[in-house]
Amino acid sequence: MQPATISNRVFLGIVAFSVSFGLSLVPNWDFPRAMVTGVITLLATYAAAFCVDNRRRAYEMLVLNSLHKRIKELEGLKSRIIREIDKIEEHRNLLYTESNKLKTQVAESRNQRDNLHRESSTFTGQKKQLESEITAFKKELHSLEKSQTELNNSVSNLTAEKRRLELNCNVSRSEINQLQTQISELYEEKQDLESNLTLLGRLKPQIEEKVYELRIQLQELEINVNEQNQLLIATTIKKADVESSQNYLQTKLGEQQAELQQLQSQVSLLQEERDLLQNQVWELLQQMETFEPNSLPAQEQEDDLDLFPFSELLTPIETQEISETLSEEWMTFMEQLPDHEIQVLKAIVKQENLKGTIKQIAEANITMPNLLIDAINERANDILGELVINPGIENPEIYQEHIINVKKMLALYENLMTRQASSN
Repeated sequence: MQPATISNRVFLGIVAFSVSFGLSLVPNWDFPRAMVTGVITLLATYAAAFCVDNRRRAYEMLVLNSLHKRIKELEGLKSRIIREIDKIEEHRNLLYTESNKLKTQVAESRNQRDNLHRESSTFTGQKKQLESEITAFKKELHSLEKSQTELNNSVSNLTAEKRRLELNCNVSRSEINQLQTQISELYEEKQDLESNLTLLGRLKPQIEEKVYELRIQLQELEINVNEQNQLLIATTIKKADVESSQNYLQTKLGEQQAELQQLQSQVSLLQEERDLLQNQVWELLQQMETFEPNSLPAQEQEDDLDLFPFSELLTPIETQEISETLSEEWMTFMEQLPDHEIQVLKAIVKQENLKGTIKQIAEANITMPNLLIDAINERANDILGELVINPGIENPEIYQEHIINVKKMLALYENLMTRQASSN
């Protein structure tokens, strides 16, 4: 037994003996009886304690057995718990690895989600583009349908055009025959050109001499240019004097124009008088036919010569008007032109059988048409500073800015020639 239980039992026996001894001693004060009751109480107490200990031990054994069972169960539970803990640890490790995998998968899924968002945005843009392309395709389809209808119409038109072309083919065949005739004419013109080439070969030495002379003239012109530059300074000084004299001449020109208008009015009056005299003469002639029919023609000639001198009065006035409208350069240009070159200008102005007339003039003067035109342009360039004839086209023409002056010059030339013929 343990010392604690022994001390407890001794303490219990002492307490029971003292209590029973005291209780039995107090009423009678009988010490032996009190001792006996004390001993009996002590024995009863120890017997009760022994019974209690046995029961307690039995209970403790039961409890101990139950505790052993419980311990065994707990040990089994502990082993199971340990196994479960190991499994849980393994499961936790698996879960940790799976969680890491899931984290990586979540990151990948997020990246995929971002990529999907980007792709969805691109897909929406592509969808819009596809919708716009679909609308464009629909429009193109509609336009193609229209073009198909137009093509059908054009096919019908082409069939009609084919028939028309077949007709034109027959017409073109007839035109080919005409062209063959024109080719024969061109062959004749070719022969004329060959004759002109031979004539040009004859004129080649003359042209070379003229080129040499032109070179000498060019050197002289360079010298003249230097002299003219020096004279230009003097002309600027004279310019002021010329302007003052120009104002005086303008006033004088106004006076002359007034006089010219008076002369024109007088000429108109003279023309009216001439018409009256002509009427009177015709009346006299008709009266004289009744009396002297034989002597009438001679008398008519005398009347024409004696009674109508107004044409001689009119031509100087007209020449004076034309000469006033022409400048000094054009007057000098007209004076330096020979007769055959003036005839060339007349032919170019009239534009009637131009090539034939120029060719006749060139053959009459033993030269070529192109050389005649070049000679006129050289004179115009020397005097006027500009070309008069445009030789770059097939039929030469007068430049539009010079056509009026050329016509005036030709009219003045004709008037002068008529005056010379009448004076002779």
